[in-house]
Amino acid sequence: MYLALLTLPLITFVCIGLFGRLIGPRGTIVLSLISSVSSALISFTIFYEVALCRCPCQITYASYFHSGLFDANWGFLFDTLTAVMCVVVTLISCLVVLYSCSYMIEDPHFIRFISYLKLFTVAMLMLVTADNYIQLFVGWEGVGLASFLLISFWFTRLQASKAAIQAMLLNRVGDIALALGIICLFFCYKTTCYQALFTCVTDFYNLAALQIAGYTSVEWSLLDFSCILLFIGAMGKSGQFGLHAWLPNAMNAPTPVSALLHAATMVTAGVFLLARTSPLLEFAPYATVVIAVIGAITTIFAGTIGLVQNDFKSIIAYSTCSQLGYMVTICGLSNYNVGIFHLFNHAFFKALLFLTAGAVIHALANEQDVRKFAGLQQILIFSYTALLIGTLALVGTPFLTGFYSKDVILELAYARYSIAAHFSYLLTCFSVFTTSYYSFRLLFLCFHTNINDGSESHNQRPYARKNNLEYKSKYTNIYKQYANAHDADWVMGLVLLILAIGSIYAGWFFKPMFIGLGSDFWNNSIFIKPNNGAMVEAEFLPQFVKILPLVLTVSGALIAYLFSMVWVSAAYQVASNHLSNVYLFLNQRWFYDKLLNELVAYNGYKIGFDFVKVFDKGLLELLPMFGLGLPKFLKSVYIKLGATQSGLIYHYATIMIIAAMCGLTMLCFTNIVLFIDFRIFVLMVTCLLIS
Repeated sequence: MYLALLTLPLITFVCIGLFGRLIGPRGTIVLSLISSVSSALISFTIFYEVALCRCPCQITYASYFHSGLFDANWGFLFDTLTAVMCVVVTLISCLVVLYSCSYMIEDPHFIRFISYLKLFTVAMLMLVTADNYIQLFVGWEGVGLASFLLISFWFTRLQASKAAIQAMLLNRVGDIALALGIICLFFCYKTTCYQALFTCVTDFYNLAALQIAGYTSVEWSLLDFSCILLFIGAMGKSGQFGLHAWLPNAMNAPTPVSALLHAATMVTAGVFLLARTSPLLEFAPYATVVIAVIGAITTIFAGTIGLVQNDFKSIIAYSTCSQLGYMVTICGLSNYNVGIFHLFNHAFFKALLFLTAGAVIHALANEQDVRKFAGLQQILIFSYTALLIGTLALVGTPFLTGFYSKDVILELAYARYSIAAHFSYLLTCFSVFTTSYYSFRLLFLCFHTNINDGSESHNQRPYARKNNLEYKSKYTNIYKQYANAHDADWVMGLVLLILAIGSIYAGWFFKPMFIGLGSDFWNNSIFIKPNNGAMVEAEFLPQFVKILPLVLTVSGALIAYLFSMVWVSAAYQVASNHLSNVYLFLNQRWFYDKLLNELVAYNGYKIGFDFVKVFDKGLLELLPMFGLGLPKFLKSVYIKLGATQSGLIYHYATIMIIAAMCGLTMLCFTNIVLFIDFRIFVLMVTCLLIS
């Protein structure tokens, strides 16, 4: 049954990809829904048996390859962490597939779209069920491939193709770092298996200490270096500061892809990697500091950029980037269970926000500029309710899902007595304000602002009409797409309803289990040092620390209301005159893309161009001395070396003695003993003397 969790979506992907044209869209819908629902039910069963009944399972299916000490198996590990991730992946994937059956049914490439979704699910399940880093890397690359295919699904659109290429290139940087980190771990511990690696790390975590001479007196262990490389890989997938640029541009993909990518699959892979690597990170203190700082910078970076965005999906995308910063920060502060809990909660309300955005965009003829929206509260009542619930959960409104995890992250950051923790606390607190501002700004601009055609003042509310048809017909001459505007159908509405229920109740229901004091829910799947008492410290914090997030949330919502509904002209004057430079800085995304293009991409292209230009002029033929061509030079070298093969014993003895003397001379300058046993040289000299 456990292996069926992966084989079902894999078989569905193959069948739809090969025979989708034969079975048609209707057959594709039936097959994909049966597979998705079955996978979700299997994941619920695994969650019950593994997480609740505490019966972890490990399956070794076959061997990838065996070479000396290196033995890579194709195995599956089902522990509590895997069970939780499987529930998130399969449930959100099932809902996205159901939503797509209505949202994408009119697309001529609907069959290909569903097959790509199943490939995405298979790759993510392979990643989370792996029992070693080699198989995790296979799933990691599969997720990257599926994301490339889905982002460029509408390949005739230039921006979609460019976004897919950017995502692939930036993730390639992280993938290389992840591969190097795995190589470093194997170099240290001669294994990539989770259980073997995590068992021996406690005894050999200070192996191969590495000191950066001339720059710092701090000794970095090779484990710290390996964990930082693993984190760089996580930065690429989770869109952390430095490798984040692909995440907002991925909004060129269809909206169901955005929901699946941001809520349950690709961006959560990095956080899962940090939680899975917790036994290593607990013994890599410098790596955890780097993780916490980068995560905190990401929250404030994405939060400030989201303040000035005007694209519907881009605002939600930057909120994802900011929320991922929360998860990474708390993992850097050694509370991995809280990070996974926030990931679990985030999946519900972020999928709800994206799918609601899809319903609104679909109703308004693919319009995404929120400045062109107004007064949709009476037209799209159900979508408005769903977006309101998702927004309240995102900003951490008390007793909704986001409240139970986000506030805990802030309290734990305050409770830890370190510079990195206090730095993270300050940035994440400011991010609470920015999240509230741009979330409610989106809500007000889309649903509450007035449609101003000049016949009514700004303070009047034309959407407060008793007859919805009169309202729509009156303002059709302003927004023609309103004439055909319609709310989500029953299929999309059912998906939004399920996600809304999860956004309200999931945090309250699962908090005692996931992060409750004394809970052994995670068992050995997540390791936290016993002396980590931050959870206990967080229960005795000053009252203002617990109230501050609510105050910041209300302040952000109030300012968003004033700038969007009351002081619209004043806000425009401030942004265009008094704070024009700040607005430009934020609107240009901190000029990160400009720096990346001009300093890295342009110079890289220039170096490559100059290199090819020089070597293409015949430089390779001029490298050997005296103007000889390369073939002639090599031929002359071969002739001279062949002359030494005279067949005379004393010639060979002379060469051996010279080689021995050179080897002994090298001992005076380099410490070869570390790599080659000195007894080999003694034996070699003895043989020469005897000969």
